[in-house]
Amino acid sequence: MNMKCDILISGGGIAGLTAAVAFGNAGFAVICVDPTAPVTDSAAEGADMRSTAMLQPARRVLESAGIWNHLQDYAAPLQIMRIVDAGGVDIVPRITREFNAADISDQPFGWNFPNWLLRRALLERFSELSNVDFRPGISTTSLFTRTTGAKVGLSDGSRVEARLIVAADGRDSPMRNAAGISVTRRSYGQKAIVFSATHPIPHENVSTEIHRTGGPFTLVPLPDRDGTPCSAVVWMDDGAACTHRMSLGADAFSSEASLRSCHLFGPLTIVSPRAVWPVISQHAARMSSERLALIAEAAHVVPPIGAQGLNMSLQDVETLLDLAQADPQNLGSQTMLDAYQKARHADVLLRVRGIDVLNRASQAAAPVARDVRAAGLNTLYAAAPVRKMLMQMGLGMRRD
Repeated sequence: MNMKCDILISGGGIAGLTAAVAFGNAGFAVICVDPTAPVTDSAAEGADMRSTAMLQPARRVLESAGIWNHLQDYAAPLQIMRIVDAGGVDIVPRITREFNAADISDQPFGWNFPNWLLRRALLERFSELSNVDFRPGISTTSLFTRTTGAKVGLSDGSRVEARLIVAADGRDSPMRNAAGISVTRRSYGQKAIVFSATHPIPHENVSTEIHRTGGPFTLVPLPDRDGTPCSAVVWMDDGAACTHRMSLGADAFSSEASLRSCHLFGPLTIVSPRAVWPVISQHAARMSSERLALIAEAAHVVPPIGAQGLNMSLQDVETLLDLAQADPQNLGSQTMLDAYQKARHADVLLRVRGIDVLNRASQAAAPVARDVRAAGLNTLYAAAPVRKMLMQMGLGMRRD
């Protein structure tokens, strides 16, 4: 079977689904394929228990695509980002600094959502768009491009002709590989355990990142669970240590997590399945090729620090959509894709390198290195103009 559309999106993760909805909402005919169906229930097997902080620019993308209305009732605002250094002899806070969104904006830094909920909201929006065809259980298998269009083979034997192919198919992107685009990859020997936990002390919409060694321990606010404060947790550490913790029972794991959290919110009680992910940094040599645009992890992968990953991905979507709407007759042209490369690649490289530096600092094991990290935090925080500039850059409000 042969099909035609304006845009074929390879990959139905959050970035791919968002792109499908955004382009569909703009009037383009879209087909989106993914090898697996999205899991939209937190209790279901395979549910993505990670959470995502949608920063201010990301909300703009979601609103323009008509997705925000499906999400706003579940939003946990992030007004304050707290950084704690616990790198002393004992696992206790020795330096605490708070970055308040009110210093730079009349809105929170962002809003936090569980990833499974984002997928559910996106599928709800799909049902309202007749020009978007989502095909779970199907993957892309081949790519042929020419100056006038592209043909993509699918795993069910069908073929799709499209003017633009969007690769949102992950860090091992089949479409990127088919186009011959290379990547630069760095491994840290780390893994990240993700889970949700309740705690007796309210988080008060404060995102807390605790640094000691191995990587940060981050608690991001979620709505209360049965009347009890709840947070999404990302625990980064040495890979072997994470593997060991994944083997622990719920009570033993909760006890270790409480200790690592410095008991800032009282004892943590795990209330979700645990998942573990390898931590890497990766970027593509370029973000476009003939009739092909790379977005999200097909283009860039960063450690889960500073809520940058998916927010970078949504900046990819917004940039690509703006270019498509500016000249819809030349959708997927080399001129459009060159403009996309110019608009996004330098910013992506800057953020990938910046987060790489932050992550390596968070891994510091030697007491002297941890002391240097703590001194650096104090210095950056003490200079108000620098503090505000860093917050603005983190949100994508500044490019310098």
